Amino acid sequence: MFGPRPPAIGEPIDEWAAAMRALAAEHASEIAGLIVEPLLRGAGGMHAYPAECLTVFREIADEHGFVLVFDEIATGFGRTGHLFAMDAADVKPDILCLGKALTGGYLSLAAVLCTSDPAGRIEPGGVLMHGPTFMANPLACAVASASIDLLLRGDWQATIGRINERLTTGLAAASALAGVTAVRTIGAVGVIQLDHPVDVVAATEAALAAGVWIRPFRDLIYTMPPYICSDDEIDSICAAMLRAVEAS
Repeated sequence: MFGPRPPAIGEPIDEWAAAMRALAAEHASEIAGLIVEPLLRGAGGMHAYPAECLTVFREIADEHGFVLVFDEIATGFGRTGHLFAMDAADVKPDILCLGKALTGGYLSLAAVLCTSDPAGRIEPGGVLMHGPTFMANPLACAVASASIDLLLRGDWQATIGRINERLTTGLAAASALAGVTAVRTIGAVGVIQLDHPVDVVAATEAALAAGVWIRPFRDLIYTMPPYICSDDEIDSICAAMLRAVEAS
């Protein structure tokens, strides 16, 4: 079951919040938990939304006894401008899912963090067991530890701010291109939305010709560039995205 899409940043949330509360109340007996991508709905269309919505999710979960799960696999480790997206509203979930940026993308590793309540319900003593396929191997854990240390030692907030400014400026021209319905940025994320499905082959070839690899999906051409990108590299990414739009 999916709830209504949260409003865009800057839009009022009252109507959405009322609809969410009504849906939760109507189906409370069928719902075990709420699974949320905080601040940025990645697979849900790369839509950014107000931090106040996270407070509403927490209130609904508390009211009905739902487990609140935040999926920060895409948003964690600074991507939205906060170390974790949940920090924007100072809201704590019951379960937090992390991955990808946990190792800086170098090795496969993910983590599920729980408060004591759900952990204790799953395993006696609250110690969660995990299976062997992608078990937390020493090399991946060492890479994760090094990556996190590197992030926290640097001025990551300034870096994200610089990337956001560059993306906002570099993608602005997309608004005037045919077929573009929206251009959005949040933190180190830039999104161009079309009024039609992306021609993935044509868009990819156009971007590659400009020296950039992109991964469009559905009606979206987007980027989540590495934090080590220079201004010139961000400019190249933006230029390639514009060419991909024109090719689509």
